[in-house]
Amino acid sequence: MNIDDVLALAGRLFIAIIFLASAFGKITNFDGTLRYMQAAGMPAVTFFCVAAIAVESLGSVSLILGYRTRWGAAALSVFLIAATWIFHTAPDQRIQLLKNLAILGGLLHVIALGPGPISLEGGGDA
Repeated sequence: MNIDDVLALAGRLFIAIIFLASAFGKITNFDGTLRYMQAAGMPAVTFFCVAAIAVESLGSVSLILGYRTRWGAAALSVFLIAATWIFHTAPDQRIQLLKNLAILGGLLHVIALGPGPISLEGGGDA
């Protein structure tokens, strides 16, 4: 194990934290989240909110454990692109847009390079 292996793990954990926090926020303020989504003009808000919670939670666990990591990162990427497009393209959302692009960059690194050796997959090629 070398410093790059530890950094790959730390990177996965840091990316996962924001999605876990977001899923937790949706769960603990479910009605408020539905109202926010409705205000953005989304249809079927209950379905999409539950789907968002599932993708954020399962994708985070995938990153944390380093299991099916590329699939988890890809699912989070698709979710992040959709959420950014729907909620963060207005001029007053510039920082949120840029934050999401930075997170997307980290996810793309995980997709490209895999989880690293400190993972259930045990390497970058899984």
